[in-house]
Amino acid sequence: MGKSFKSISEILGSSGEFEKFRKAAKESEVVDRFFEIMPGLEGVAEPVKLEKGILFLKVQNSVWRSELFLKQKTLAEKINRFFDENLVKTIKFISK
Repeated sequence: MGKSFKSISEILGSSGEFEKFRKAAKESEVVDRFFEIMPGLEGVAEPVKLEKGILFLKVQNSVWRSELFLKQKTLAEKINRFFDENLVKTIKFISK
């Protein structure tokens, strides 16, 4: 077995493939760290996934859905500031 090393981009194929991997990892990190960013929403909302800039949140009830809908721009900005990257463009609310 040789001692040659391969770069991650060589292993994953083209740099475009690596970018897809990086994006998927960041999207997953938003969901994993959601309550670190928004600690007051525990028990009220649950992040489901971030896909194509849309954060899907399960919301406890229609009252909270309305409240969070009015603050969705602020929520998205706070998440994007936390990651210093424009990851969340909009939020879609799902009833539990």
